[in-house]
Amino acid sequence: MPKSPKNNFMQRAIALAEQARGKCTPNPNVGAVIVKNGRIIGEGWTQACGLDHAEVQAIKNCSESCLGAEMYVTLEPCSHYGKTPPCAKAIIASGIKTVYIGIKDPNFLVSGQGIQMLRDAGVKVETGLCTDEISKQLETHITYSTKFRPFVTLKTAVSLDGRIAAPDRSSRWISCEQSRRKTHELRQSSDAVLTGIGTIRKDDPLLNVRLENPFRQPLRVILDARYNFPLDSQIARTAKEINTLVFTGSRYADPDREKQLRDLGIEVCRIYASSYNLHLPTVLNELYKRNITSVLVEAGSKVNTSFLQAGLVDKLVMFIAPKLLGGPHLAWDHIGIDNISQALNLKNVVTEQVGTDIMLTGYF
Repeated sequence: MPKSPKNNFMQRAIALAEQARGKCTPNPNVGAVIVKNGRIIGEGWTQACGLDHAEVQAIKNCSESCLGAEMYVTLEPCSHYGKTPPCAKAIIASGIKTVYIGIKDPNFLVSGQGIQMLRDAGVKVETGLCTDEISKQLETHITYSTKFRPFVTLKTAVSLDGRIAAPDRSSRWISCEQSRRKTHELRQSSDAVLTGIGTIRKDDPLLNVRLENPFRQPLRVILDARYNFPLDSQIARTAKEINTLVFTGSRYADPDREKQLRDLGIEVCRIYASSYNLHLPTVLNELYKRNITSVLVEAGSKVNTSFLQAGLVDKLVMFIAPKLLGGPHLAWDHIGIDNISQALNLKNVVTEQVGTDIMLTGYF
């Protein structure tokens, strides 16, 4: 069945929203289209934080007057003053007569108030176009606004038998070059990349984006309960160029070590730690307070296991390479499941061929 014109215009708004992915955080990436007499006369997407939202961009980009036009926007227009004025007021002032909205904004600062503001001004509002697709596109914003923590993606690369390293602990490279490029794209679209001190000491990674002309580098987050961070690591040597945050255990405080880290340009945050384990909800809460909306976990078995045990993984991205390695080095250890009936079941699973690998994506 062919799509209706309304769906086609909303699909265009969805495509425009992708232009803003990773570039407007902590604001959600939103797309907007203005239509008059069946023709698109203006388009926009969310600009960097503090600049225009999608609706205002679309109005500014109109080729003719908006009077009597329709707007298609993926997320409910904001109704409050933040770093920019309310988009709902800009829409009213433009003379747009009808607004089609993909989903209601779950942010408590908006949450239906933008819709009400439009209706109170006599603007016709219709909601519920392409909701499933838009909800997935805005999954980070929805989690950040409703769970008050970042959206967490656990990414791992494994052999066909589920190993993340060979018996001698060597792990470069399990995945193919195309999969590694996908990983850099995932990093670029994330606000933060998180790993554990074991990975830092074993692999000495950079955890940066190594694409041609990357538009940003995510915050690098390291979990290090007992101040074992190596001062000669690649991350230490590049901390003045790429923002880096180390979480440490307050019970193991070492002011001299902290000063050494801060002199390197590394931010240190002390939180509660039980033995060798940092309290992950506190980690995510601290990141939330820093306006980190999304975290990509790229770690070893211990950190992966901890996140799964805590129920803090929203999305799994697994690159499966056609290799058999054997040995003890699995992607995660015991995650609190004793029998098959307790298994964690992935939902909305999608698989994609990436070079010689299979990329599997699913949700918990």
